[in-house]
Amino acid sequence: MSTSFAPARFAPARFAIVIPARFASTRFPGKPLAPLTGAHGTVRPLVERSWLAAQAVPGCAGVWIATDDTRIVDAVHGFGGQVVMTSPDCRNGTERCAEAWATLRAQGTEIDIMVNLQGDAPLTPAHIVEGLVTAMAAEPPMTEGGCGMATAALRCTASTWAHLKADADAGRVGGTTVVADRHGRALYFSKQLIPYIPAAAQAHAHEAIHLHLGLYAYRAEALAAYAQAGPCALEDLEGLEQLRFLDAGLPVRVVGFDPLAWDCIELNNPGDRPAIEAALAARGID
Repeated sequence: MSTSFAPARFAPARFAIVIPARFASTRFPGKPLAPLTGAHGTVRPLVERSWLAAQAVPGCAGVWIATDDTRIVDAVHGFGGQVVMTSPDCRNGTERCAEAWATLRAQGTEIDIMVNLQGDAPLTPAHIVEGLVTAMAAEPPMTEGGCGMATAALRCTASTWAHLKADADAGRVGGTTVVADRHGRALYFSKQLIPYIPAAAQAHAHEAIHLHLGLYAYRAEALAAYAQAGPCALEDLEGLEQLRFLDAGLPVRVVGFDPLAWDCIELNNPGDRPAIEAALAARGID
């Protein structure tokens, strides 16, 4: 069973990184401002740590926090970041990015690709963002059959698979998985473990599993089509915004990456803070 998604070809592009950040979170209200302690004891809010991860990506034309909340605006200005204001009616980060691009364009910022770096993913490595931009830039235009959006997936290790399987067996959502065709086009994303692994193949199950990272690279036409399509049933059921692209018939490029040397943990619940702080300490990030 092949686990290799289509490789990226190098192509330069002007890109910006937008970090969607909303204060109102059902599971973790005020999450962007949650404090995280670094390797040497420096305390920074989550939104600043995500901003620092974005700043580490070479070649970026700029980094903006997209939000609708003045408390987040004040925090971002406090550490010297840039803000683009968006509507409180945005349903998810992709809609927020669509609004942000329109605003930035009106302000004179011209880019070819926008990267959506999740505001709760401060451990996202720069090389994955670079690889994603390269893959997106190499795609032909959507009018010629190309993808207008690309996203990242990690090949699972045996230990990652064991963790995902344990969560699934206990009825917990441990991560999002993705399956793609031989050309690297997404077939489906799910909070269930996909594809199904029969008992006879369990020993090598991790070779077939790809863990999706909530990192996206868009072209303007794909964001416009996404916003125009409106929510779909699968998006609402799974709680996965990227499923709207597939439902609307908009192809999604999945770029596969080797496993990381650390767990790329997202801050989804207050209980995730110790694990992220441990990863910051292990990597010497203050």
